[in-house]
Amino acid sequence: MKEVINIYKKQKINVDSFLKRLIDSLPKEYMTEAPSILKQYGYIQLMYGVDCEYKQITPIMFKKGEDPSNIGSDKTHYFVKLHLDEDGIYISNPYIHYKTGKASISVVHFINSTYYIFDINLILLLEELKLIEYNSFHDKIKRAIYFFGSTSLALVSIALIAYGVFVFFLLMTSLETSDFLHDIFRSIISITLGLAIYDLAKQIFEHEVMYQSFHRSEDKQYKVLGKFLISIIIALSIETLMVVFKIALEDTSKMISAFYLLIGTTIMLIGLGYFYKTIQESTPKDEC
Repeated sequence: MKEVINIYKKQKINVDSFLKRLIDSLPKEYMTEAPSILKQYGYIQLMYGVDCEYKQITPIMFKKGEDPSNIGSDKTHYFVKLHLDEDGIYISNPYIHYKTGKASISVVHFINSTYYIFDINLILLLEELKLIEYNSFHDKIKRAIYFFGSTSLALVSIALIAYGVFVFFLLMTSLETSDFLHDIFRSIISITLGLAIYDLAKQIFEHEVMYQSFHRSEDKQYKVLGKFLISIIIALSIETLMVVFKIALEDTSKMISAFYLLIGTTIMLIGLGYFYKTIQESTPKDEC
């Protein structure tokens, strides 16, 4: 909603001009032609008429029918701050529509002693004007896939965390017969990887399912990847530490292998630092 409103505010002059031209081009028998108007212009959600005393005098016309239940209802509260321009047109600020739950704006046209109200789906309108990229069917499919994928990742992370706790529990109940260092590090690595995968699942769910953006963020995917890589490097560092300890305790002749692993982990850490530095330098800063 916030992103849609920001886009509308930036393009308000162009969008309002388009809506005025649209209203001017429509057949003036609005309610008689309502079915064809609603069919031709998909971003018009509904339309109805109100008389000079602010009483609704027509059914609410939808794409799939009409609702006459509000005929005669008082609409005065909607017209308190209404100021028509020289063409008898008023365009409201964006709001969440009470029937559809979508980001919307209302256009009022006063003609022949009647106020005709057009509720516009703001998302579909901005898509029509090529100000955002949005396709409802594609969006539903994409959200369903991301929901399934993020949920599956969350289940995997829970399994890893549970396994880590299970290993730790077994370790505590069999200290005399277990390899303490190996098992404790295995427990830590399992839990750390579980948390890393859960964090990735949470990021995907929040960004792609719950709060889908209507523009492509240049650094959003990098932030998600960066957080995941941090968790992986932490897990790898713990694994490296475990290998160093095991070699130091059992066979110091293999210490060179531990050294190479340590060098590899360090290179990954340096690469991650450079990765973040590059993103920060390439991200444009907001101007005052």
